[in-house]
Amino acid sequence: ALVMARFRVLLLSLSLSFVVQSVVSISFYLPVRSRKCLREEIHKDVLVTGEYEIIEQPNTKTNLKITDSSGHILYVKEDATKGKFAFTTEDYDMFEVCFESKSPMGTGRVPDQQINLDMKHGVEAKNYEEIAKVEKLKPLEVELRRLEDLSESIVNDFAYMKKREEEMRDTNESTNTRVLYFSIFSMCCLIGLATWQVFYLRRFFKAKKLIE
Repeated sequence: ALVMARFRVLLLSLSLSFVVQSVVSISFYLPVRSRKCLREEIHKDVLVTGEYEIIEQPNTKTNLKITDSSGHILYVKEDATKGKFAFTTEDYDMFEVCFESKSPMGTGRVPDQQINLDMKHGVEAKNYEEIAKVEKLKPLEVELRRLEDLSESIVNDFAYMKKREEEMRDTNESTNTRVLYFSIFSMCCLIGLATWQVFYLRRFFKAKKLIE
């Protein structure tokens, strides 16, 4: 019992630390005839799910569009009010969630629309209850599956951070090498210019018979 209690405490602490990074819950007001976008970076092959609710206002229509950095449409909904969306990222990329409020001119003062958005990605986006039903898993087996996915996600994050660090190190080394070569080239140019000036002035003074 003591081992199980420690295991659950460890699992809870890991889960809470991951939830902070993998769950986005936001509520804001969107003025009429305006556009607001939210951006987030997501790793490759990560499931992203979301649920939104838009408080309707008379004579107002709100469109929702989700795109990646290349402009590919991942989800689009015109005259959105309430719904869910889901997609899986094909590569490490930044996706953009945009809400655009439209209203005919001359409709008078229209109150701002309240928008509630909940997004999850990675482990938190998976429906483990459905997985347990399909694979007939016991509660402890479900928790172990969740912990396994969480550990894999953490390992992938560290691997990506290591890769970025290596790329930055290579970039710094390349930059340092280029700076060194440029400095050597600049010194050679300055030495050549100084030598040319000495010979030019020597010929000039000789032509003026100021020196022999």
